[in-house]
Amino acid sequence: MRKFLKISTVFFVALTTIFVISCNSKPENPNSPEVEINFTIYPNSLEYQELNTVGGWMYVTAPRPSYGIIIYRYNIDEFKAYERMSPNDPYACPDNRLYVALPYVIDSCLDYKYSILDGSVIEGSGYPLTQYFTQFDGSALRIYN
Repeated sequence: MRKFLKISTVFFVALTTIFVISCNSKPENPNSPEVEINFTIYPNSLEYQELNTVGGWMYVTAPRPSYGIIIYRYNIDEFKAYERMSPNDPYACPDNRLYVALPYVIDSCLDYKYSILDGSVIEGSGYPLTQYFTQFDGSALRIYN
């Protein structure tokens, strides 16, 4: 009987783990630009003054085919970095770039709104904003994919 309980417990844990992993996977956005993003900025410097405070944001350039990156200071130790190319129809309008109108990121071509806090779709449907990884050590902010 104990052997049966051990096997059923292991089976249950394995099945639950597989279920949780499969539920958390998001489909890959086929519209995301294939570009290598890997650079470092210093948000506490005067050059990036807009990022000196929580809630601050700014646009930075990135290599083509990227349209640039929106950087948002989420809290004192965390930043968000989003692609400025529309995640749903990047070529719908010539030079279509997303712009910030706090607390949203707006796609003026498709009339979509996204949350600047997590990149999720607020108005419209489709993919969330393309987000890049960030790593902040208190001085340097690395943005990469």
